[in-house]
Amino acid sequence: MKIISINAGSSSLKFQLFNMDDETVLASGLFERIGIEGSCYSIKYTGKKVKEEIEMKDHSDAVKILLDKLISLNIISSFDEIDAVGHRTVHGRDKYTDSVLITDEVIEDIDKFKEFAPIHNPANLLGIKAFKEVLPNVPMVAVFDTAFHQTIDEVNYLYPVPYKWYTDYQVRKYGFHGTSHKFIAKTLAEKLGRDDLKIISCHLGQGASLAAIKNGKCVDTSMGFTPLTGVIMGTRSGDVDASIIPFVMEKEGKNVHEVLDDLNKKSGFLGISQYSSDSRDIEQGITEGKRNCVIAEEKFVRSVVNYIAQYYVLLEGVDVIAFTAGIGENSINTRLKIVEELACLGIKIDIDANNVRGEFKRISTPDSKSEVYIVPTNEELMIARDTKAIIENR
Repeated sequence: MKIISINAGSSSLKFQLFNMDDETVLASGLFERIGIEGSCYSIKYTGKKVKEEIEMKDHSDAVKILLDKLISLNIISSFDEIDAVGHRTVHGRDKYTDSVLITDEVIEDIDKFKEFAPIHNPANLLGIKAFKEVLPNVPMVAVFDTAFHQTIDEVNYLYPVPYKWYTDYQVRKYGFHGTSHKFIAKTLAEKLGRDDLKIISCHLGQGASLAAIKNGKCVDTSMGFTPLTGVIMGTRSGDVDASIIPFVMEKEGKNVHEVLDDLNKKSGFLGISQYSSDSRDIEQGITEGKRNCVIAEEKFVRSVVNYIAQYYVLLEGVDVIAFTAGIGENSINTRLKIVEELACLGIKIDIDANNVRGEFKRISTPDSKSEVYIVPTNEELMIARDTKAIIENR
């Protein structure tokens, strides 16, 4: 069975083609600047890479070029080999608690929910519609970033604001990175041979969120109504006092959208360090003695530790703390600093075991009260797995 996992942006389309018989990647690639001058694509397969600048007026052009290239490069022999397409879809509000087969109703809902994800949902729809045009008879599945978090109870998903904001406008915590957190929970259950794990999943990258997971279900998560809240991120502020917004509006003569843009795109690592949004640059800045880089790193560590401590209490103890995504999988120093601050909980890191990047590994000591693991995430594979499960059970 061959399944394509798709992540469509407003002017881009990322894909991975899987042979789901053994979950191997047959090809992967990125189509960029769709509808913009200088559009191009790159495809990797069997150790080779093809890159070409080619005109793409819209996503349908990109999909046609992609599928034609899969054939011309002998990756597939015909479109008939494509058994299904899984689409990353950011927001399903509280209606979608799992991935679903895409129907006209689902398409209407993704469009209706775009006010909750105005950048992402319309882009996701472009990808869905483009594939439906080119492969009209191939089943397609929507895999929602928000779905995994819909097991959170109302005490944790409601905000302490006027209740009519929830009933009338659906203002509540939705959470994001759900596909990654779900992958982490399933991987740990499989690797450790247990379904009853209490896990704190730390998805730490340019975007970052934590999730408290019990018996495979999400209990709470750090991102909220939007991906702006929670821990400090590359350019997002994470949790801040809402009163800052009108204060800065008055001081700088900005409107609310401009201040929110600052909080989303000019804050976090970038805002504090005044140097870079990339954690690797922050670490380099620390070695060069840049004080604001030191502060940015320390605030990031502290914000992650605060959420771990909160979820440790919520779960009444934790079996596994998992680090994943760009920083979580690759930053040896950041993992070390975070776990060292958890010493009061009896959680200890093995410094030698921690000296690794991007591979599944236990990095806690044998006497650590909770186990600590690096767990590389694979959202594309999770999309393909969900897609396979749904089309097999139609």
